[in-house]
Amino acid sequence: MARTILENIVIQQYKDQTFFSFCEYTNIRFFEILYFEKGSGRIKINGKTVNYTSNSVFVFIPDDIYIVEAETATSSIAIKFLKSFFRNISSQNQELPVNDWFRKIEEILNSESHELRDMQFETTSDRSHLVSLVNMVASEYLNTQTHDIFIIQNSLSVILHLIARNIQYLNTSEVKEIKSSKIQQIINYIHSNIYNPELLTTKSLANEFFMADNYISEYFKKHTDVSLKKYIINYKLKLVETRLKYTDAQDSEIALELGFTDSSHLNKTFKAYKGISLSTFKASLV
Repeated sequence: MARTILENIVIQQYKDQTFFSFCEYTNIRFFEILYFEKGSGRIKINGKTVNYTSNSVFVFIPDDIYIVEAETATSSIAIKFLKSFFRNISSQNQELPVNDWFRKIEEILNSESHELRDMQFETTSDRSHLVSLVNMVASEYLNTQTHDIFIIQNSLSVILHLIARNIQYLNTSEVKEIKSSKIQQIINYIHSNIYNPELLTTKSLANEFFMADNYISEYFKKHTDVSLKKYIINYKLKLVETRLKYTDAQDSEIALELGFTDSSHLNKTFKAYKGISLSTFKASLV
């Protein structure tokens, strides 16, 4: 069964099913968490087939398309944030930490290690916590007589935090066999602190990673072929594009949030790096 929670979040829960219609919301889905409580089978994601078993967790981003092919009776829960959730915030959603939720999802969207497969966790306890919270959200939400918005809201916040944290873990764990995983650690740190410019100065980064101020930029460029400053700006501009595509935030709001002087400064930087103005980019989204 499925219905809308708050405004433009959808929960679907199935018990002992062998057929699913998960893709109903694909065109308007921004982000989705899919948890298989029990059962086994295959899931085709953008043409690639992977297996799922009991306790498998998948996350999906805009335009991902998937089909579930159950081999045994399967119980599952899907939590879908629709694209409209981050636009035209209604009075019902005004008290929710919408911007914080968007930032968490944004981290996942821009992760180098977002792969369409059963999600990996740093610890078994993280997986257990996530599963418990997903079940709690579904239980509270589907109980129309007693559901508690405080429990739902805070559970969703922790769920998104756990996913973002473990995506970062995956980033780091997958580079263990590369000569230096420190580069990935630096990149993860930049992504996590992109809204805290004081933590991304050369001096602050050098202190964080126990390197000399005059060496960390050289080290970063040697391993990535791009300067530290340019990488940070490019990542900020990725976030600008995401904000423009999926939210109604004004240029001035985005500029302030990402540490640009004003919308004019943001526009000049965007044009210098992307070759087009903000207005031209927005026009291309229509």
